Amino acid sequence: MDKSKQLFRKSKRSFRRRLPPIGSGDRIDYRNMSLISRFISEQGKILSRRVNRLTLKQQRLITIAIKQARILSSLPFLNNEKQFERTESIARPTGPRSRNK
Repeated sequence: MDKSKQLFRKSKRSFRRRLPPIGSGDRIDYRNMSLISRFISEQGKILSRRVNRLTLKQQRLITIAIKQARILSSLPFLNNEKQFERTESIARPTGPRSRNK
């Protein structure tokens, strides 16, 4: 076989195909919180279609379901748990301030 043809030959390695994240029996709905929560990041953002491995139609339905759940308050708009956490307090003087001139 010619060396130039060897480069373009497809490899015979088999790869394991990943299962789709949404099965045929799963219903995409704002009430299905176990399904919706898989497509939200830790900050509360909707994950992209490339990360989720969804079709365009599935991603649209997931996005609509997440937005409906947020409006109905069954899902928070943001996940602010770490924002209010303080690791150490800042020492501030308590008393009248003195000016140095």
